[in-house]
Amino acid sequence: MKNLTIALMLLATSLLLLLPTARATGGSAWVKTITKGNKKLTKFHFYVHDPGAGPNATLFKVANASITDTSSTVFGQVMVFDDRVTADPDINSAQVARAQGTAASADLQNLAVALNMNFYITSGEYNGSTVSIAGRNPLLAPSREVPVIGGTGAFRFARGYAVTSTYSMDLAASYIVLEYTIYVITYDHEIVWPST
Repeated sequence: MKNLTIALMLLATSLLLLLPTARATGGSAWVKTITKGNKKLTKFHFYVHDPGAGPNATLFKVANASITDTSSTVFGQVMVFDDRVTADPDINSAQVARAQGTAASADLQNLAVALNMNFYITSGEYNGSTVSIAGRNPLLAPSREVPVIGGTGAFRFARGYAVTSTYSMDLAASYIVLEYTIYVITYDHEIVWPST
């Protein structure tokens, strides 16, 4: 029995040494990637600046429903945005991406939007790639989770989730800063299409 236990321990140790090890990439604090085998997990952490008024506004109302003006949840209102995304909460910190998309008030009872957003990466090793999220975003919840549904470039076939919260809000100036942490899983493999 003792020899069997030693043999199993040696076998387990040998297998652990043969497994591919995780390797981390990403030189900036706002993005880190860990690779294990053919699977990559990329974590983004950044801030979205959402000014809705003034000369630097990036959030605009484009449509209302017939009940929007009398609805307590502004049901039917559709907003479009192209927001600056920075590594730190200060608007003057380095831009790392743009957050572009739509938010439609889609809940008659609660203040929640149907969110469709693309993070267009403008800095670092993923420059030019996008990460797409879409789903229900209950605006008054302290922390909200929205699914990652795909991406382009380095994030083709991406899956994952985004966690967002309101970092700061100035209602008088109509200026909100949102904090995002996004976890994206992709796979390293060659895509082979069937020949026709």
